Order: sequence, then structure tokens, then C-alpha cells
Amino acid sequence: MTIEKIRELIGKMTLEEKASLCSGEDFWHTKAIERLGIPAAMLTDGPHGLRKQDGRGDHLGLGDSIKAVCFPAGCATAASFDRELIEKMGETIGNECQAEGVAVILGPAVNIKRSPLCGRNFEYYSEDPLVASEMAGALIKGVQSKNVGTSIKHFLANNQEHRRMSSSSEVDERTLREIYLAAFEGAVKKQKPWSVMAAYNKINGVFAPENKTYLTDVLRSEWGFDGYVVSDWGAVNDRVLGLEAGLDLEMPSTKGVNDKLSVEAIKEGQLEEKYLDLACERMLDVLYRYIENRDPEAVFDREMDHEFAKKVAEECIVLLKNDGILPLKKSANIAFIGKYAKQPRYQGGGSSHINAAKITSAMDAVEHRNNILYAQGFDDKADVVDEVLLAEAVEAAGKAEVAVIFAGLPDAFECEGYDRSHMRLPGCQNTLIHAVCEVQENVVIVLHNGSPVEMPWIKKVKGVIECYLGGEAVGSAQVDILFGDVNPSGKLPESFPIKLQDNSSYLYFGGEGDIVEYREGVFVGYRYYDKKEIEVLFPFGHGLSYTEFEYSDLKLDKEQMKDTENLRVSVIVKNTGAMKGKEVVQLYVGCEGGSIIRPLKELRGFEKLELMPGESKEVTFTLDKRAFAYWNTTLHDWHVETGAYKIMVGRSSRDIVLEQEIQVDSTVKVPRVYSYASTIGDIMADPDKAGIISGLMSNMGGRREAAAEVPQQNDAISPEMVQAMMQGMSLRNILTFTGMPKEVFDNLIIELNK
Repeated sequence: MTIEKIRELIGKMTLEEKASLCSGEDFWHTKAIERLGIPAAMLTDGPHGLRKQDGRGDHLGLGDSIKAVCFPAGCATAASFDRELIEKMGETIGNECQAEGVAVILGPAVNIKRSPLCGRNFEYYSEDPLVASEMAGALIKGVQSKNVGTSIKHFLANNQEHRRMSSSSEVDERTLREIYLAAFEGAVKKQKPWSVMAAYNKINGVFAPENKTYLTDVLRSEWGFDGYVVSDWGAVNDRVLGLEAGLDLEMPSTKGVNDKLSVEAIKEGQLEEKYLDLACERMLDVLYRYIENRDPEAVFDREMDHEFAKKVAEECIVLLKNDGILPLKKSANIAFIGKYAKQPRYQGGGSSHINAAKITSAMDAVEHRNNILYAQGFDDKADVVDEVLLAEAVEAAGKAEVAVIFAGLPDAFECEGYDRSHMRLPGCQNTLIHAVCEVQENVVIVLHNGSPVEMPWIKKVKGVIECYLGGEAVGSAQVDILFGDVNPSGKLPESFPIKLQDNSSYLYFGGEGDIVEYREGVFVGYRYYDKKEIEVLFPFGHGLSYTEFEYSDLKLDKEQMKDTENLRVSVIVKNTGAMKGKEVVQLYVGCEGGSIIRPLKELRGFEKLELMPGESKEVTFTLDKRAFAYWNTTLHDWHVETGAYKIMVGRSSRDIVLEQEIQVDSTVKVPRVYSYASTIGDIMADPDKAGIISGLMSNMGGRREAAAEVPQQNDAISPEMVQAMMQGMSLRNILTFTGMPKEVFDNLIIELNK
């Protein structure tokens, strides 16, 4: 439907009908206006599967939903670093939505993994905004290719579950732009989601659903978002303020309470009707995008989609450690130990919980083999050691040639609504691992978790496989990886610290009362660990393979450039091993100097490529201004400092293979405001102003009073000290010390600020 026809339709509505269109009919549906032939639309939880609830619904996964396919969660799909794969996953989910009459699926979730403790990290992609934005964009592109909407969430700075309904995320402008907004920005600009979900929390004191700065000024005016903004379920604090700020749809139903408030505010002159009209326009535009493109032939083929979920899981698994033990020999006598070998933990709890139609465990995948023993090992419903289960596991491990322990975090450890209190596996699992290592030297750990865990046993085991939460077919994928039928190709989308205390947000995560200060600023994840040279368990971007890759011929198409130009970077990657494999080529940019405190390196590009043994391919990247820029709070814009930058290509943030330097020249001058507090050093550093201050210094040099104040060189005073003191002197200091007329300095400041 055209905008003209939509506006004509809105003109026929009563004020009450307009208000009703912008709130839920129930938990999952918008309101229909039968008089005008406007149908209701269904929204359903995602983002890694279809959680459609028939009848009475809820938002926390407490009630039953239809049988659906559970794909790997965001924590896992980000590890694939594969845009094409995730786009295909989006297409599959979009088709399922068409088959089930779902207009908008709520996801993807792109909030940054600020701390390993966030209870909802399993839904989120990465500690890096580029990875989060690119993976989200791929999913959005896939879903919306089927004419089904997505709702990217949770906008903005929703990085913990503790007090999420009331807390205020206190974040400075630069950090918001470079880290937390950046995760949304690329996906919104390029893939244009039909909807954006406003978070529960406040941003710098203003609730997200009524925050005009981000819902209108940034999201719409700056980024060009043209869909509707929906509240997280129950997130609305003030419906009238929300409408004015840019919140279009409130969910779920308030049974007419907030509709009435909106109508009264307009009638009493507290709210201009144009804001309600605009919300209706956005709602109807998205509604008819779906209605006019319904696919009545769409079929939800759960068996076919289950097999595709297996394919996705295979691409997401990360080989963290391999001391030559993997892949396993298929003829070996092997013990599969741990409850998750039979009952895998494949998803998190809460609103994204899928009612899986079919679950394939590792034991299901090897049921045809007679050389694999099984022992449960632990009970994940309790942290205490079950001595009987432990003894059975140790006995099985002692009889085998290899012990594979399926460990991880129980459902109770990771869920929407609350955060983790530590980074440890349950004590019973750590005890099991240590006990097995006492009787078996060949031990492999297979992990199921949505966020990093501590590994006190890491030096005792020969192999570690990170499966994250790999969806309903994870068991089949695990077996294919373990036995080498599939070569692992996942990379960590987050750093694994050795201990929780190493994380940059450790002292501030959770906050005090309703105030959560993001004091670490832009130093999130590897940006912090690398800058501080803190040893990590596994670095961002890390992931091993059963083959080897060689990097060569890093080329830049220029040695010097202006910030208005693009830089083309190319590198050759060769598979030097004996097995087909995939490699994620990572490109980082680092600023060599400059006046701004910045990370050592930041991910600015990545590509995943498949190579046969002996095959080489060229990978190319194009870097624009943003690759070199930081957010300047004077300009309120992206800015590149003139200087040398490193272009780095590597296997992880800690494994840089090739690097070259390029000189980048800024075309924008940051304006400086000079005052009596300005220092001689700062003024002299400005090439346009240095000449002005030189005249003053010459006059000052001839005054006896000034000479008396300047330290004369002796054993206690070095030339370096004198120079430093002069550099640090302000104009106010010089006025005080020299007794020169104040008018001289007033005129000087006027001249400096021209």
C-alpha cells in the first residue's frame, strides 16, 4: 500500500482507533480495525527459531509454544563468522514465519557482551560491534527476503539482566557511538529491519521507550530507519512521552488503559495529534508490507529445517585446543561422559526458548557404533558430586582409549531475567574432569555454554571443543567434528578471560542500585585485554582447524591517503594441509600515535573462505573513513586524526600474521576554544596558532619578573624540567607571573579563537 493510501486510511480513523492501532490486542497481536478492513498482525519471539504461542501467551517462555526448529543461538552463530550461512538461516526462519502466519519475528539481539556474566549473553553475538552488526544484518536480510519483518533488539545499552526494568546505563557519548550504537548502526542502515525494539532500561537517565535522542534523532533522522519502534514487553513507562519520542507500538495489551491516556493527552493539548498519526503511518506501512506479500504456499518442513540446523551448528563449533588428539579414530574405544552427551544443553531459557520438534544428541548420532561407552558422570540439577555417577564415569574412562567429557552450564545458570554470579562450571563437573584426567591421559572436553567459562583443568586435557548453544541438532554436529567428517571452522566472537576479575567491567557490572556506570568506556573485550597486555585463556577470533593456512602478499593500494578516500587491502591465503577447510581472515586497524586514548587494534573486516588442500585464494577488503575514525565529542561526528595507522591481518586479535603501515591525513580540523586556562604546549602544538603565541613568549622573555619565576638550571633542575614546566603553563599563569596588561591577553585570546 502506498504512503498516500495509508494516509488516506488514517484520515478515516477516529482518535480512539488511531490509539488502538498503536497497542496490542493481546500478548502477541496488534489490534484490528474491522470497520476499515485493517487486519491484526502477529509478532512472535525469536531470534534463533519460531516461538509461536497459540492462545494465551507469555513473554518468558513459561507457556507452551508450537513445535518448531531450534537453530543455534546467537552466541553460536556469531562464531561461524559466515554471513551467507546466517542469511540462509534467516531465509529458513522467514519461510517458517510465512507458513505460520507470523508478520514479525522478534530478533536478532545485538547487545554487546560487556561482561561474561550477563544472563542473556547466549542470545547476543559478540563483544565486538562489527561482528554483532554483520551477523545481525545477515539474519535480517534472510528473514525479510521472505517478506517477514524482524525486530532488532534491545535498543539501547541493555547489557545486563539485573534490575533491567529500572536501571540506567550511564554511558559517555564516545562509548555509545563506538561500541553500543555501532552494533545496531550497520544492520539498520544496510538491511533496514522493519522494526526496532526499545529496551527496558534507561540510557543516561531516560527510559529507552521515551528517549527521543535515540528513537528519533539517531535512529530515524541520522540512520534513516523507516519501520516502527515497538516496546519490549511491558517496558513502557510513560505512553504519551513515548509517542512524542518515537515509540510507535506498545506491547503487550494494557487493555485500553494507555490508549485512553493517549487520547486524553491529545484532547487536552498535551500531545500533538501528528505524533499519533505518524505512529499509525509506520504501523500500517509495515503491516501491509506483510499482508500484500503473504505466501499461502509456504510449508514449515521441520525435518528439512532440522538438517539445516545441523549444518549451521557444524559451522559454529570452535576448536579451542588440540594437542594432536583430534580428530578421533573411528575404530578407537571411546567413552562419552557427561549428561549432555545424551541430553545436550542446546539453548537458553526465557523468551527465546524454542519447543524443539526433534533433538539429536551425540549419543543418538553414534547409536550405530559399538565402540563407544556412556557414563552420565554428573547431575546438572545439583552442584554436589554424585559419588555413584562419578565412580561410573571414572571406570568408563579407565577402560577407554579416549574420554570425551560433555560439560557445560546448566539451564539455571543462563537465563533471561538474571545474571550469572561467577564464571565457573558447576563444581561437580570440574571434579569429574579432574578425576577422569587422573585415570586417562587422552581427554577431550566438549562445552555447552552461552558465554565464557573458567577452565582450571585446561593444562590436563588434550582437546577442547566449544559448541556454545548449538541448537537441536548439535549432537550430530559434535560427532562429525570429533571424528573429522567436518573440519571445525568457528572462531571466538568474544575473549575468554582466565578469570572473571580480568574483565574490564568487573568492578562496575551490575551497578549500584539503579545506576550502572560503564566506566571502562570503549575498552570492552579484546580492546581492553590487548591494550593492557593481560593474558587470556583464549583470545577474540581464536579457533583451530584440522588443516593449516598460510598468509602471504599483504598489499595496500596506496601508502598515503586522505580520510575521504578508500583503501583497498588484499592478502593471499593458502591451505597448506591435507584436508579441506575454512578460514576466517580477520583485518584489524590500529592507530600508531595520536592524542586520543584508543585500543591497540580494532576489527574492521572479516571474510570466511573455503579452501581445498593446496588451494590459494585472494581476499580483499575495502576500508573507508570509519575504519580509521573515532567518535569526536567536539564535532559530534566521526573523526580521523592525521598519522600512521597499522593494517593488520591475522587469525585472532593475538595472532597477527602480516601488517603494513599507512599514513592517513585528516581533511577535517577539530575546532579548539582557547581561554586563560589554555596551556602554552597546547597552543604551540596547533600549527595555525603557534606563531601567535611566539610573539607573546618573546615579549615575556625580556621581563625581569618572568625571568625570576623561570627556574635556572642547577643540580636540582634539568633542562627537561624547565621545558615541561613551560609547556604546562597556562595563559593565566603567565599573566600572574609577568604582570603584563590583562588587555594583552584578552586580545590574544580573541586572536587565537578567530
